[in-house]
Amino acid sequence: MTHNQGADMDDGKNDDTKNDAYATDGAQRSNGAPTTPGTPQVPEQLELSAEDVKPAMEAILMATDQPLHSADFARVLDCPVTEADRLLTELADEYDAQHRGFELRRTARGWQFASRAEFEGVVSRFVTDGQTARLSQAALEALAIIAYKQPVTRAQVAAIRGVNSDGVIRSLSVRGLIREAGTDPESKATLLATSGLFLDYMGIESLAQLPPLAPFLPAQSAANSDEAFGMDS
Repeated sequence: MTHNQGADMDDGKNDDTKNDAYATDGAQRSNGAPTTPGTPQVPEQLELSAEDVKPAMEAILMATDQPLHSADFARVLDCPVTEADRLLTELADEYDAQHRGFELRRTARGWQFASRAEFEGVVSRFVTDGQTARLSQAALEALAIIAYKQPVTRAQVAAIRGVNSDGVIRSLSVRGLIREAGTDPESKATLLATSGLFLDYMGIESLAQLPPLAPFLPAQSAANSDEAFGMDS
């Protein structure tokens, strides 16, 4: 064996050692922990530096409207569940130490960003201020989707609008225009529906009195409106 060959073998061993922290077998990553339906699968190992792992976790949290388990992060980032859990806990502690207006909260359903409880009054005032004023275009879009497709999940509303809708859904909920209507049997996500106050807001007595969508849509879209919103023609 030449000196170069020996060096190559040593380099290979070093590479294996470096990868051990963020590459484990399937049993280690799953570790029997629950995972969230719909979490993206990554077919190849990501090349992330140690400094990039936490920012990557933040990016993932910002891209979803559902709580995520540590096992979800472990699978996407190709690291042990215990390591993902440790880093998420560190992130939560960092936000607490920095006295941010939000926190990384761990619940039975997983990890999720949330407004800090001590600022609940401020957030509530912001959301409810001027309730008698017109709803924003974004809020009207989300409300229309919920009204015509109910019951519907947050993810479905976001998919139809093509943009994260957590803010407007929260606003509609605080205004009392929508309500929780059970849980989706497949994704376990919360289902949303309109409330009695929504009927008052619309000046109707039942959902059967909702006007058809077609007159409010461009001609090209009108023909597909019923299909898009899951309605009978």
